[in-house]
Amino acid sequence: MDQQQGIPAEQINQLVNKHFQDALPKFIEILKIPSQSRLFDPEYLTNGLLMKTAQEFRDYVLASNLKNAKVELLQDEGYSPFLFVEVDGSDGQTDGTVLFYGHMDKQPPFNGWKEGLGAYEPKIVDDKLYARGGADDHYSIFGAVIAVRTLQELGLKHPRIVMTFEADEESGSAHIDHYLAKLKEKIGAVDLVVCLDSGCGNYEQLWITTTLRGMVGACVTVQVLDEGVHSGDASGVVPSSFRIQRLLLDRIDNPNTGEVVEDFQVNIPGERYLQAQKAAEVLGKTTLTKFPFYGSTQPTTQDYFKAYLNRIWKAQLSVVGADGLPPAKTAGNVLRPETTLKYSLRLPPTKNPKEAEAAFVKLLTTNVPYNATVKITGLGSGSGFNAPQNQPYLDQLIQNASQLFFKKDAQTLGEGGSIPLMNTLKEQYPTAQFIVTGVLGPNSNAHGPNEFMHIPFTKSLISCITYIVTGLQVHLKK
Repeated sequence: MDQQQGIPAEQINQLVNKHFQDALPKFIEILKIPSQSRLFDPEYLTNGLLMKTAQEFRDYVLASNLKNAKVELLQDEGYSPFLFVEVDGSDGQTDGTVLFYGHMDKQPPFNGWKEGLGAYEPKIVDDKLYARGGADDHYSIFGAVIAVRTLQELGLKHPRIVMTFEADEESGSAHIDHYLAKLKEKIGAVDLVVCLDSGCGNYEQLWITTTLRGMVGACVTVQVLDEGVHSGDASGVVPSSFRIQRLLLDRIDNPNTGEVVEDFQVNIPGERYLQAQKAAEVLGKTTLTKFPFYGSTQPTTQDYFKAYLNRIWKAQLSVVGADGLPPAKTAGNVLRPETTLKYSLRLPPTKNPKEAEAAFVKLLTTNVPYNATVKITGLGSGSGFNAPQNQPYLDQLIQNASQLFFKKDAQTLGEGGSIPLMNTLKEQYPTAQFIVTGVLGPNSNAHGPNEFMHIPFTKSLISCITYIVTGLQVHLKK
């Protein structure tokens, strides 16, 4: 029993573990569905895979028999599915609302999975569940339901709870505004947002994400010819579209250091700088070793703190795709008419994405070398997230939970990825507090091959959330 809160921590832990193990077969079956987010599956509205995933999650929620719960699966015309669950507060309690967030869509399978593993072939190895989407972020639906079910079965008090699970996060969350507007009255005022789609610095303690980066993305095409021509005849006269792409890339980041130009940078707030120092100290070499470097490849810096800041507070450019390049084995000696690259520019958490978008377009389309044609398609941007300050009681609950279920203090973390909805929720619910957390830790490799969910950590995280939600109740009474 946690003496400070009168909360039976051991019973929470035992029941969470039981419900998790009971749900594991269903979880594994859902992970086998080869669904993808709409950006990667143009047939998502007709092939039924994304909807099948959502239906399976709905069926799991219904089978969990949460008390005083309403479950709705929506799919409005032209939109991806959306799962909404509303649970009344214990004993008819109406003071306070906790909103859980997660997502049901997945990235493409990618290649490079280790022998015996596959994106849609879930397998448990050394307490890690390997599959696409398990950690990012299908577990969130199970985690939220298990937390509420545990509270109800133990007779612990809890505030009103709403669960919002979208199926468009990996495509930029363009559809969720529609559903949030539609459900605005049902959601009501929100006191705490619990987002389960983030990461952790290690698997040894509770990690709370305080910042997320924003981004600008687009496909950039450089065209120099109407059609391909003999490279021996044209090279030296016709400029290479690939070389022009290189020159454009150099306008955004330094080719020697990778440092992005000031147009996309910000000043780091003092409090976040100090938190970053502490996080880098706790993480140590994990800041560098969490990535699967090949051969003798070295990181951009050996300084843990600089590497951490680069990943969470500095703009960074990646080229994530290309068109116009034939396979190397079959490429002829042709000077190609055009080259298309997909740019992914991560932005600091507080950078205005629309200003960054405008700067991006200006840099790439002004004074183009050789007056070549530059076409930008699929341009889009998303806000980063800088969490509001929590009330002291919530910070204390977070620390208590980490000590009870991990035997270590909780730690704050900045994440380099993006969750577009977080800033939207921050704007819609300006007085809400936020717990942004997740299970994407070292080597879990979201979006890449060999994605895994660390099972013991996931169970302990769910126990922490269960504890916090019931401990919150007394503070939300008006």
